[in-house]
Amino acid sequence: MGKRLSILLGAVALVTLSVSGCSKEPSSEASQKVAVVVSTLNNPWFVVLKDAAQAKAEALGYDVDVFDSQNSPATEASHFDTIIYGKYAPILFNPTDAEGSIASVKRAKDAGIPTFCMDREISANDVAISQILSDSFTGCVALGEYFVQKLGEKGTYVELLGLLGDNNTRNRSDGFHSVVDNYPELKMVAQQTADFDRTKAMEVMDSILQAHPDINAVFCGNDAMAMGAYRALATAGKAEQVMVFGFDGAKDVIEAIRTGDIVATGMQFPKTMAQTAAEYADQYLKGKRDFPQKVPVAVELVTQENIDRYTAYGRSE
Repeated sequence: MGKRLSILLGAVALVTLSVSGCSKEPSSEASQKVAVVVSTLNNPWFVVLKDAAQAKAEALGYDVDVFDSQNSPATEASHFDTIIYGKYAPILFNPTDAEGSIASVKRAKDAGIPTFCMDREISANDVAISQILSDSFTGCVALGEYFVQKLGEKGTYVELLGLLGDNNTRNRSDGFHSVVDNYPELKMVAQQTADFDRTKAMEVMDSILQAHPDINAVFCGNDAMAMGAYRALATAGKAEQVMVFGFDGAKDVIEAIRTGDIVATGMQFPKTMAQTAAEYADQYLKGKRDFPQKVPVAVELVTQENIDRYTAYGRSE
């Protein structure tokens, strides 16, 4: 009888451990480990996002590990495997793909690890705790209005798109076209993706110039592509006749606006997004559960007229 009782008690203990292991709440073991997952560290803008998230989380008392997804959804999914196995809590996340990243965030949620998205969103409202995002659409409405003004409401232009699976690509393009498409004498002669990448933008722009040598402007979905497009134009001897517009607020584009090489950009605030995500994560781990699903961060138009108000990735202090 004593042996049978021991077996039963052992079974009860095993069930108790199994139930405990399926808890949807972060464990105390995980509470000091924060994972920062960034789409790519091959772009200075995302390095700033990563640095700000890491610094804020560390200032709040957490140990931080950084994971670079290298713009690969497969690499990103592997990082989530590591994070879930390593019992991190929480994840400060910059996704690679609006649709493709949903499954990874859901797996983390099922494992009791909360995710807070920074800058890029996922196309689901029930898996991440909160998404802190630039208001890309509205920012590109302002850029579109300035674009129309600078071109005098007529001319030909090219658009360079970012990653096609990223909602920021769509939102920026949609905001821009919500204005520019109202002017029939402004004609888009080419629209191609350059994946938010400077080198690819230079190659794409060079190819476009072979077919359309007399364009008046280029609208780029981020500053890395704007600099790539500018380099291609400069090499072709067309930098002075073609206006280039970007989006981000990166250091080299801020300097290029000062010198007149780039006409304008949309200033995002990566530090604000990253710091807010880290603060929300800290509050979540301390018991708060009421968070807005999406937090828009305003984008500001930067031109030669107001450039003195801005520095790289933010306002001048």
